[in-house]
Amino acid sequence: MTRTRVSLRRLFAAGLTVAATAAAALVATAGPAAAATTAGVDVSHYQGSINWTSVRNAGIEFAYIKATEGSSYKDPNFNANYVNAYNAGVIRGAYHFARPNISSGANQAGYLASNGGAWSADSRTLPAALDVEANPYSGGTCYGLSTTGMRNWIQDFLNTYRSRTGRYAVIYTTTSWWNQCTGSWTGPWANHPLWLARWASSAGTLPAGASVWSFWQYTSSGSVSGISGNVDRNYWNGDRSRLIALANNT
Repeated sequence: MTRTRVSLRRLFAAGLTVAATAAAALVATAGPAAAATTAGVDVSHYQGSINWTSVRNAGIEFAYIKATEGSSYKDPNFNANYVNAYNAGVIRGAYHFARPNISSGANQAGYLASNGGAWSADSRTLPAALDVEANPYSGGTCYGLSTTGMRNWIQDFLNTYRSRTGRYAVIYTTTSWWNQCTGSWTGPWANHPLWLARWASSAGTLPAGASVWSFWQYTSSGSVSGISGNVDRNYWNGDRSRLIALANNT
């Protein structure tokens, strides 16, 4: 979800061979036509200073905001983004970029929970998201882990996050990465909402075992009033009332 990961995610998000003209069409419009969906974005410090009132007035109803990465990095704009989005009426959640080869899942889930990923039933705080995708650093696409090792790492993260917050974390991933690096693991989808990354006009094939996407990141080059430059655009698979229900765990 940051500029350093754009080229790698283009390789692993399914359907990214869509022609440039189709990609341009996504930028020029709100996004692919979809019934009963809610518009959102995800951001980090790469978007710079954001005018969240303008973002909300442009029809954006939710945002995932980068909080942490690994076990020692906190996004420098997280605090401002998280508070200002809330005050503008945007339903928001924190996300953590996984680094499975540098510390345990439990360690990183704890770091997230202590640095922005906590939860409260206030109608505007979503459960945090685990961003697990192709490794943008050294160590291989799957971070040097076997499929069993990756499953164990993810489960460790999910269990710890739930024990700290009482919530099931959202999982952000691509179908191709998930199936390759977890060995088409189906375990999490009974409880953990899927946030699918696929930059195309349809969500396409979901990760093994997932029956539905809850969030869908459909482009990395969208535009929204109040945000300078390109921004990831997303849908929630439902209306605002259902998104508030997820936020409140009701």
